[in-house]
Formats: sequence, C-alpha cells, structure tokens
Amino acid sequence: MTNKHHAAVGFIFVTMLLGMLAFGIALPPFPKLVSEFVGGNTAQSSEYLGLFMTTFALMQFFFSPVLGMLSDRYGRRPVVLLSNFGLAFDYMIMAMAPSLRWFLLGRILSGLSSSSYSTATAYISDVTAPEKRSKAFGLLGATYGVGFIVGPAIGGWLSLHNPRLPFWIAGAASLLNACYGLFILPESLTPQRRQRRLAWKNANPIGVLRLLRSHAELLGLASVSFLAYLAYEIYTTVWILYVMYRFGWDQRMIGMALAVVGVLSIVCSAVLVGPVVARLGERRTMLTGLFFAAAGFAIYGSAGSSITFFAAIAITALWQLALPTLQSLMTQRVSASEQGELQGAIASLRGIAMIIGPQIFASTFAYFISRGHHMPGAPWYLAALLLAISFVIAMYVTGDKKRHKERVDSGFVPTRAKAM
Repeated sequence: MTNKHHAAVGFIFVTMLLGMLAFGIALPPFPKLVSEFVGGNTAQSSEYLGLFMTTFALMQFFFSPVLGMLSDRYGRRPVVLLSNFGLAFDYMIMAMAPSLRWFLLGRILSGLSSSSYSTATAYISDVTAPEKRSKAFGLLGATYGVGFIVGPAIGGWLSLHNPRLPFWIAGAASLLNACYGLFILPESLTPQRRQRRLAWKNANPIGVLRLLRSHAELLGLASVSFLAYLAYEIYTTVWILYVMYRFGWDQRMIGMALAVVGVLSIVCSAVLVGPVVARLGERRTMLTGLFFAAAGFAIYGSAGSSITFFAAIAITALWQLALPTLQSLMTQRVSASEQGELQGAIASLRGIAMIIGPQIFASTFAYFISRGHHMPGAPWYLAALLLAISFVIAMYVTGDKKRHKERVDSGFVPTRAKAM
C-alpha cells in the first residue's frame, strides 16, 4: 500500500468515525425536539420516533445496493464524497426544521447518505490484502464504538445550551470532512476492475440476492450475517427496558453499563482481532466470536444479579471477533469488481434486520412479562438461539478447508457470471 493509499485509508476511517459521531451527537436532542412539535404528547412522540427509525432503515434497505453498484461502475471516490456532502445537507435541514415533515425529510436524506458506508467498506477491501482485511474491518468496527460512546455525550452537553446546536455541529463536521476528502482521497478502483455496465435489475434488495446466492459459501455466510444483525437489534429495543424491569437500574447505571459495552467493543475490535486471527485463522476466529456471543446472550437472559449481567457484557464483547472476520471471508468470495455490490447487499440485510428485529424482540418481551407467561429473559434466549443457528451454519459452510485452500491458492474467486 502506497503512502497515498495510507492517507486515503486514514480518511475513510475518519469519515466513518465522523459519521458515527454526527449520528450520536444528534441522538440526545432528537426526542426533545419531536416532543416540542407535538406539544409534549409522549404517545405521539413515541409514534413519530418509531416512524423516523423505520424510515431510516428503509432507506438503508433500498439504496445500499444502488450506491454499492454505482461505486462498482464509477468508482468509490465520488460516492463517498457525495455521501459526506449529503449528510452535511441533511443535518443542516434538521437544524432549521420548522415542522415534523422537515424532520422526516432529514431522516430520508440521512438514510440515503448513510447507505454509502458500504462503499467506504468496499474501499478498504480494494486497498487491503485479503489476509489483512479482518484486522482492517476490526479497526473499522472500533470507529462505531467510539462514535457510540462519545457522540451522545457531546450531543447531550451541546443540547443543554440549544437543542438544535448538535445538528449544526454534526453538519459542519460532515462538510469539513467532505471538503478535506476532495484533496486527499484518491480512487481505489482502477478502470480495469470496474463493471463494464450497470445491471439495474440487480440494483435493488431483491436483485442483490443473485450475488449472494452465486456461491453456496457466500449465501451461507450472508445468512450468518443476517442472523447476527437480527440478534443485535435486541440492544436497540429491549436492553434498557430489561435492566430497568429486572434489576431496577436508574439512568446513571444504564449509562455506565452502555459505556462498558462500548469500551469493551472497541478493545476487542481494535486490539484483539488482528492477533487472534494470526493465531487461529479467520474461520476459527469467526466461530469463536459467534460461540461467545450465543453464550453471553443466554447469560443475559438467566442473569439473577447485576454482577452476572456485567459478566455477560464482558463475554458478549468477544462477539466482535466474529463480525470483521465474517465480513472478510465474504469479500474473498466475490471478484474485485463486485465488492461495492457485496457491501450494498450486506447493508440491505442489515436494513431488513433493523426493520423487523425491534418488533420481534419488543413483542417477545411484552408477551413473556405478561401475566401467566413470566420469563423476562425470553428475548435474550431468542437472540442466543439465532446466534447458535448462525454458528452451526458458519461451521458447515466453511468446513471444507481443502476446497477453500485450493480456491484461494489458485486465485479463483466465484463470480455471478460464472455461477449463473
């Protein structure tokens, strides 16, 4: 990798970090502003917040494949830069929004612009050797953790002065990053590696499945990825309600626990992935992460005390070993000209999980804390089951070591054209 590409990779990491920081900064004031627009009606505020979350997920679902395919055809640079400018415009719209309709427009633009995060991941695949991708994806995952911890803290402090100030700060950060990228970011996809034409029939969530089913191993790993994303949605839906119901935690305790989750995730992603992959290999590292994730979720559900729950947090943090290695293994099963489309397909799977996951876990929790069905840990057991299934699938589809080694050694990568 040249010095120029080192600087470009640094820019991609900064882009992802600023994107997550901007997203986190905007979280604390968002419910307050929505509540003000509906006159303080909590029920209405909850309905609108649910609508905005679903809208964001739908934009990810529909547009991630489109932007991924556009980056395969025209290059990563224009898509990444346009995304940064789009996010800047989006946050400024929300900063000045005079009504809830303008907030809805902002969420649409935010979901659309954020869909190019998959293109940034494809950029990393372009300039990183296959054997080093797990470590790179682990570092990329760490940026999410930093944004998750630092962003809301900054947003909460800024909103004390003015609830719209965090949106202005997030917009300014995105705009400055986009302007910096105009000078520092080179194109990572050479003309020879780009798709010759746009296959619009594949530029949709259904069409991308053709790529995922172009090879049995890729389809299996995509299934593992989807089940993992689905299980992850329990954090956004049930986590806080569960600890309040089960242990009586207050906001201070919840904030401290979430900070522990974020810090451990960062450590595992940034520090452990590289050495563990070097020692165990990508397959066994992925399986180890999935095993500890399933075990940790089961302990969450059965925890009888806060101490046990914190122990489960530490165990579940090792899940971060699975996610970057899983993504790396998937990138090795498509050609260089399909990396953007692959990342778009993965983002669409995550969008589906974001749409259906919250309802699944919220309904499960509500049902099992009702009279006659008291088992508050049920949603955690369900998530553990999903991860256990993903473990079995991953072990099966990556089990033929000899065949995979022959494919890698020969430089053969299955493409849609060959498979179909």
